[in-house]
Amino acid sequence: MSKRFVLAITVASGAIYASRLLAALLDSGNEIHLTISPSGVAVIKQELGITVSLAKFDPKPFVEYQPPWSERKYELADEAQSRIHYHHYQDYMTPIASGSFLTHAMIVCPCSGSTVAGIARAASSNLIQRAAEVHLKEHRKLILVPRETPLSVFALENMHRLATAGAIVLPAMPGWYHGVSSLDSLVDFIVARILDQCDVENRLIQRWGEA
Repeated sequence: MSKRFVLAITVASGAIYASRLLAALLDSGNEIHLTISPSGVAVIKQELGITVSLAKFDPKPFVEYQPPWSERKYELADEAQSRIHYHHYQDYMTPIASGSFLTHAMIVCPCSGSTVAGIARAASSNLIQRAAEVHLKEHRKLILVPRETPLSVFALENMHRLATAGAIVLPAMPGWYHGVSSLDSLVDFIVARILDQCDVENRLIQRWGEA
């Protein structure tokens, strides 16, 4: 059954996780409401070599990105692209800024420390933080995927505050027990764990105890 998700991309390193996650969510037939911070655009450019326009986002090169170390190829079908709804990070008039707009979950991937801090202190300065606050107040799933290491005491305190409020803090810490054979499998591990939290069936990894 199709679900509706919010996906936000911020400045933290790990843009490849967001690219793979978006593709996986689309492959499962879901509707995606996407928003990106300006710093997230900078990270996408630095890590993936893709220039993203905040004024008019084109998801095709982002979703179809193939790293030089990957053997996986992905083509974004027109039907799948029609299920991506892009929202500018400064536009508070979009549906995801309101609690009356029903969603299954929101994922911030990757999630920067400043985004964590803004959400934790209910001091939203953009649509990403506002939408995250909406998910908390409506008691809907909010999944945060931080990547920075090491973590300061302040970052840990903010994550603890959010976890106490109901958010799921899912650091980008790939496991090595699932038959790692490539960098693809390490990326898939994190994406699979996010999909599990979103109740989206997937076979991206070999699960513990499975033959």
